[in-house]
Amino acid sequence: MPLSIVKNDITKMQTDAIVNAANERLAMGGGVCGAIFTAAGVKELTHACDAIGFCSTGDAVITPGFALPARYIIHAVGPIWRGGHEREQELLASCYDRSLTLAVQNGINSIAFPLISAGIYGMPKEIALSVAITQIRRFLDQNEMEVYLVLFNSADLPLADDCRNRVEAKCAKLKTKQS
Repeated sequence: MPLSIVKNDITKMQTDAIVNAANERLAMGGGVCGAIFTAAGVKELTHACDAIGFCSTGDAVITPGFALPARYIIHAVGPIWRGGHEREQELLASCYDRSLTLAVQNGINSIAFPLISAGIYGMPKEIALSVAITQIRRFLDQNEMEVYLVLFNSADLPLADDCRNRVEAKCAKLKTKQS
């Protein structure tokens, strides 16, 4: 199934799971994290996250979705942007890989991602989009799942489409060279 890039509120997505752009403490934060905690139920989600306790940057953990339409929340801890010299892209790629692995392990057929690390963590959107689209596309080459990249701002859609076109062109060139 293809990757769909949509403008929406991730807490309203009708998918088996949504991904939270989490912090290592799995505590309620601002932005998309705060919106997910609020929509899921702050008390319930805080209790579930406290029971897990910690998640390293580049990793992901799973909790129930509580009051969300999604059955599960996958909490992925993206890197804070430090200029691109501290493995930020590698750690971000790991977030997507670990989230998708958890999805497969939990029988999830549809998943919605925010643009991890591109908000308060400061990663340039073009880099965050390139990593997200590349990792999701690699996963979909080997697996069947309905995957959404959910953008909150309409202004980000043209950049996302341009980035997807560049990633797909790059992948097509690689396949041609391998043939």
